[in-house]
Amino acid sequence: MLAGIALLLGVASSPALARKSDDAKPKKEVLYPNATRVEPKLDLSSVKDQKNLNDGLDAVNEGDKAKAEQLLQPIIDGSKSKYAQALALQGMASLHYNDGDTKGAIAALQRSLALGVMPNDTYFQLMYMLAQFQLADEQYQAALDTVAKWRAEGKKETADSYALEGNADYRLGKYPEAIAAITKAKSLTDKPQPTWDQILMASYAESGQDDKAAALATSQLSSNPDDPNVLNNAVAVLMQAHKYPEAIQMLEKARAAGKLGKDTQYVNLAKLYLISGQDSSDPAPNALKAQQVLEDGIGKGVLKPDAETYVLLGQSAEIGNNIDKAIGYYNKAIPLASNGEAALRAGRLLLSENKYSQAKGLVQQAIDKGVQHKGTAYMLLAESERGLKNKPAAIAAMKKAAQDPETAAKARDWLKKTGAE
Repeated sequence: MLAGIALLLGVASSPALARKSDDAKPKKEVLYPNATRVEPKLDLSSVKDQKNLNDGLDAVNEGDKAKAEQLLQPIIDGSKSKYAQALALQGMASLHYNDGDTKGAIAALQRSLALGVMPNDTYFQLMYMLAQFQLADEQYQAALDTVAKWRAEGKKETADSYALEGNADYRLGKYPEAIAAITKAKSLTDKPQPTWDQILMASYAESGQDDKAAALATSQLSSNPDDPNVLNNAVAVLMQAHKYPEAIQMLEKARAAGKLGKDTQYVNLAKLYLISGQDSSDPAPNALKAQQVLEDGIGKGVLKPDAETYVLLGQSAEIGNNIDKAIGYYNKAIPLASNGEAALRAGRLLLSENKYSQAKGLVQQAIDKGVQHKGTAYMLLAESERGLKNKPAAIAAMKKAAQDPETAAKARDWLKKTGAE
């Protein structure tokens, strides 16, 4: 799935629970007037159960877990009224969910619904809540099945239900279905949620519809210019679509307005300049811009002057053919780095400048500190020793390179040519 796009589950906190006495009042509006389900008769006759149920549900709404459990659990375990049991289970589901126990909440709701005694409005509200909880628990197919049943039996369509469906479809990699569901959701309301467009953008991108994803990203940012998450999502989509100039323009506009507040934004902008430079005949101007962006981020205190930042600065200077400056950046990274990669980069550049003694010291330091491609490091060490006219040391280093599968062939060829194989 598309990296960099933050998709939200869109599951609200557990709604306030209806008390039994509220169910007994005439409703101003029937929420599911076309439901196919036959509404059952209520079987709650015990005054004690009714009082304990009302008090227990009030305790749930007030966040008094201990009191709620004390009142509701006996109803679940021993009430003769299935309706009272179902409402008590609803309350327990909310307690579980508020405690972060989504699986427990799902189990309680399923038990409540299975009793089959709720009035239609309550029954279908609980079914929809179940779909939300299943989505939150990453039971995506179950959430789809539940919302389909809710829609078929309740005969109701809402924007939120299609958004839930689109979210679950996206998580399952069903991108055309996700696009259709989110599009339907947006058609049913004049106030779509921003997260719906995030899912739609990601679905477009994952299904190869990069132009649509980029157009939506640009439109969303235009509507929410001050939202950093919208900016990040838009840039991620444009990068995925290889629309680097557009992504650069977005980030530069935000930088000019002082709206780049995260280190990753500065890093992404610098990398975008480097990528764009690779596609041009002269990468130096873009490499210089990358350096300027990184230095600006450091100067504003947003970007940390750590090893990774200095290595990226060094790469930018190197691509821009400013070797001395690149070596300077790499040297700043060396004492901050946890491995020898920065030292190896600096050593390689010094070797290219025929500064063999300095190169040797840094390459050896890199090897001692640890590098990913050890064979390459030993080959550089051998070249440094050769430049210093130390043939035995060069041969010894090249023999080390010959032990690495990555460089074995080249190292053996070198040794063969020197007669030291």
